[in-house]
Amino acid sequence: MVAVLVVLIATAALAPFVISWLGGRGFYVLALAPAYGFIWVCTHWPGSGPPHVETITWVTALKMDIVLRMDDLAAVMCLLVLGVGALVLCYCAEYFTDVRRRVAGFAAEMVAFAAAMFGLVLSDNMLVLYVFWEITTVLSFLLVGFYATRATSRRAATQALLVTTAGGLAMLVGIIMLGERAGSYLLSDVIAHPPANGVYLSVAIGLILVGALSKSAIVPFHFWLPGAMAAPTPVSSYLHAAAMVKAGIYLIARLAPAYSHIPTWQILVIGLGSVTMVLGGWRSLREYDLKLILAFGTVSQLGFMGVLLGIGDANVAVAGLTMLIAHALFKATLFMSVGVIDHSTGTRDVRKLARLGRRVPLLAGIATLAAASMAGLPFTIGFLGKETAFASVWDTHALSEWQAHTVDIVLVVGSVLTFAYSARFLWGAFSDKKRKRPSPAVAEMHNPNLAFQLPAAVLAVLSVVGGFAYRGVDALVEPYAKTVPDYGEEIEHLSPWHGFTIAVVFTIIVIVAGTALFLALRSRRIRLRWTPLGNADRIYDSVLRGADSASQALTARTQSGSLPVTLGIILLTLIILPTVVLFLGARNRLTLHGFDSPLQVVVGLIMVAAAVAATVMRNRLAATLVVGVTGYSLAVLFAVYGAPDLALTQCLVETLTLVIFVLVLRKFPAEFEPRHNTGFKPLRAVIALAFGALLVVLGLFAAAARSTEPLHVDLPEAAYKYGHGANAVNVLLVDTRAWDTLSEVSVLLVAATGVASMVFRNRRFGSAPRVADAARLQADKGTLPTRNDIDNRPTWLRGSTFRDPRHRSMVLEATTRLLFPTMVVLSLYFFFAGHNAPGGGFAGGLTMGMALVLRYLAGGRYELGEALPIDAGRILGLGLAISVATALGSLFAGAPALSSAVISFDMPVFGHVKIVTALFFDLGVYLIVVGLVLDILRSLGARLDIEPTPRMSAERRRTAPTAGDSVEASR
Repeated sequence: MVAVLVVLIATAALAPFVISWLGGRGFYVLALAPAYGFIWVCTHWPGSGPPHVETITWVTALKMDIVLRMDDLAAVMCLLVLGVGALVLCYCAEYFTDVRRRVAGFAAEMVAFAAAMFGLVLSDNMLVLYVFWEITTVLSFLLVGFYATRATSRRAATQALLVTTAGGLAMLVGIIMLGERAGSYLLSDVIAHPPANGVYLSVAIGLILVGALSKSAIVPFHFWLPGAMAAPTPVSSYLHAAAMVKAGIYLIARLAPAYSHIPTWQILVIGLGSVTMVLGGWRSLREYDLKLILAFGTVSQLGFMGVLLGIGDANVAVAGLTMLIAHALFKATLFMSVGVIDHSTGTRDVRKLARLGRRVPLLAGIATLAAASMAGLPFTIGFLGKETAFASVWDTHALSEWQAHTVDIVLVVGSVLTFAYSARFLWGAFSDKKRKRPSPAVAEMHNPNLAFQLPAAVLAVLSVVGGFAYRGVDALVEPYAKTVPDYGEEIEHLSPWHGFTIAVVFTIIVIVAGTALFLALRSRRIRLRWTPLGNADRIYDSVLRGADSASQALTARTQSGSLPVTLGIILLTLIILPTVVLFLGARNRLTLHGFDSPLQVVVGLIMVAAAVAATVMRNRLAATLVVGVTGYSLAVLFAVYGAPDLALTQCLVETLTLVIFVLVLRKFPAEFEPRHNTGFKPLRAVIALAFGALLVVLGLFAAAARSTEPLHVDLPEAAYKYGHGANAVNVLLVDTRAWDTLSEVSVLLVAATGVASMVFRNRRFGSAPRVADAARLQADKGTLPTRNDIDNRPTWLRGSTFRDPRHRSMVLEATTRLLFPTMVVLSLYFFFAGHNAPGGGFAGGLTMGMALVLRYLAGGRYELGEALPIDAGRILGLGLAISVATALGSLFAGAPALSSAVISFDMPVFGHVKIVTALFFDLGVYLIVVGLVLDILRSLGARLDIEPTPRMSAERRRTAPTAGDSVEASR
């Protein structure tokens, strides 16, 4: 099973190259992959023995091991997914006459969809099943939106994505509820040992069914399927006939043996399925587009199959699984036939097709066989399924007598509609329509070749062969039926004749009433204009418009454009919600500890004084500096509590943050303008104090809620034993919680890119300018600064040559000349020593960043280019690549992602050397931090150096004091 899945995935990856190389004929090559899987399933049929099970250890901590289990139900689904998939790919070879680049991607998506469906039906782990489930959703979105330039295709793809994704999210919640209550996420376990009945179980099963019903287009989620007919016909033949829409039906069949007796199940599956069958058939009789006739017919048939497989009776399950097979055969055939018609005539409108059957008699014969099976005529596999359904539902003990009879009568009504739209399809596509000459579309058509019709012919013949080879079909479906409750009744074998029973009566009614209804519609004696549940598309559009209106109204009231109002709403939400939850929950104990030393009191008072001072100061730079005091005070507390790593990192981050603030404040006036003086705002003060108090209270309750020994007690030993390092903090970042660190550095990269993109409005990439660049462009004196001739002071830094003498500081330049190499060496020390001593990639990167900040402050933007003449984007990309490569490298070594290993060897002079692979991950972190600092210095420093302050007149620019003056004074 794993081998087949790997072959399908590999084929999907190679598909674009195959199609680009071979053109449309490449689809025949791609069809070999599902054909191989089809043969494998046939030769490894489960039989009477236990199911085939293959397990791949994946995310064990999340109970997401890949467990593939093939029993009889999964094997039947695999035959449909792989067999029909192979034929549809062959069909694509003739369908796509113009092979464009998008067709190559389409081929990959089709094969990938086959792989996802194969994994879905074989997954025994419900969480892994959900992963495959959502992969099919995404691929369906891509396939339905094949014609991306058409508004109808984009709308249909988005509609299908929204509906099925919403259902999938509900299903995920249900899966987690069911798995946690059952103690296992394996389908085989939750079916063999279902949890006790109750409200909890009903809710869990109901949520899972929401996902299944949305996937299989059951009312009220049915409207997305007809819209998806905007996709190319091969997509409709495969996804919307044989594969994707069967996923929900498959899940119903899988869970029915254990949960079909739950009232929630019976209402959702049997009730909504019955409504769907009638509604889909009704709507099909109103359409003129051949694909829409089949689409609404598919909706109707999905409701039919959902009822049969959801009743939970062994005999009814035989009929349901037979109809599942029959539907895949006849509906895929009919969709392919429509594709041939559309391809040959350029239309699917039944009003524009006349005497087509005389032009393409082979195609007419193929469609007739498939439509006969869909209508349930004798000697077809569809007849076997419907006959068995009518008889078994009438006598089932899974429902009360009146319920069984009511459901059976509804199925008969739905079957009458099915017969009518089957006849209408054939008449609309192939009949003469009382015309002596072909319609213009038929007269000008080109005849399809045999290869184009052959895939549909194979499935049509199988629809008839299945009717005669009923014993073979019975052997396929009975093993699954034996897993469903039989209520003491013996399972009846499939047979074209069981005597004159209620089923025969119903079949006669269906044929007579269906024929009469079709004739009445054709003669226009009746018209089906009434829609029982309204227009679902309009309801969908109304829901989206309502959501848009509600969001706009909410946004207008909560985001008025005022920053204080926006922040106030956010903070109020953060205050009210946790407070309510805290007081509704259990609060068993709360232990308060006072200060441990007088130093903590002093530092705390300094932090409070700095925070209060920041709220009253009018000078921007001074307010920024006192805010920084709180950060440095926090670093002191970290040091007092014995956390040197945190203290070091806090100091570095606080210093870098201050520098960034200063760089930005250069472009602002030194003080707030009088019009911005709002005075004392009691409400803002209350919100601020409440938020601060809430953080303290939550921290106290969180610490008091600990009921066992804290984890940090065992961290040092675990860090050395498993992470091979004595610095528990660094091991935690690069090993134990390395995924967290990888996510955080990725966010840093995105933040750097965002800042630079806003500042660099035109060209974003490139390294900082160097002195050589300035010398080459010396002639352009309007944009580049030139050295002042009267400035005869010595030059300690090359970048100072092109700096305004008023902004030069000889002391700072000389100090930088001495300190920069020292800081670089210190950053490397932090990097290499971090695994066993305070430091690490983050601290080392920040130290290197501070060295670059010092070079920039002392020498200006040209000195930054001299310090590190490399594009910041390259450094960021290299760092992320190294971090990700480290994660993948451990996987190739057979270990969990980002796990550490030790490499030991002996070197001359150095002796025995031990390297932990986490060092390479730390190197990626180091480079990302350096790249981030360099990018910010280029964006907020070097770039803004040459940008004039906006919206400031020349006179005001000459006279108004700026924060930059304060910055230069502070230097």
